[in-house]
Amino acid sequence: MHQELLSIVDENDCVIGSAARNIIHRDGLLHRAVHILVFNDSNLLFLQKRSLMKDINPGLWDSSAAGHVDVGEHYDACALRELDEELGIQVNRLNPLFKLPAATDTGMEFIQVYRCEHNGPFSLAAEEVEEGRWVDTKEIGTRVSADDPKLTETFKSIWRRYKILNKD
Repeated sequence: MHQELLSIVDENDCVIGSAARNIIHRDGLLHRAVHILVFNDSNLLFLQKRSLMKDINPGLWDSSAAGHVDVGEHYDACALRELDEELGIQVNRLNPLFKLPAATDTGMEFIQVYRCEHNGPFSLAAEEVEEGRWVDTKEIGTRVSADDPKLTETFKSIWRRYKILNKD
């Protein structure tokens, strides 16, 4: 089975080496990821339900698209790649929002979070995404406040930070 090769980073998000994804996760090494929040013209957020084939958080609801930053790849390029791979879309504008520090709650990942606008349709990658749906931001806020176990911990962390920065 093919293993992604990811950069290992230090506490300042500087590359210090590389290893296969399974080694990085097994050893709890710091690494990089992106999450993208895709909103439509009605300000609904597209959430994806992770495939049951995923080794981490299978069947849980998560950000619109997400993934690991490959060795030699920049956060921005990774975000565009993940949108294409998971949702089958390309966007003209990708807005970087914030970066979450690597911690246990984020799976030891530095996570660069982006926002973009797209109304679909999407072509969901079956090996990555079981299903997706548009969700009202008030519903998301209620679910995150209630610590909904059907949402990934990473998505809940992202949404809490997003709401602090965006008082809409």
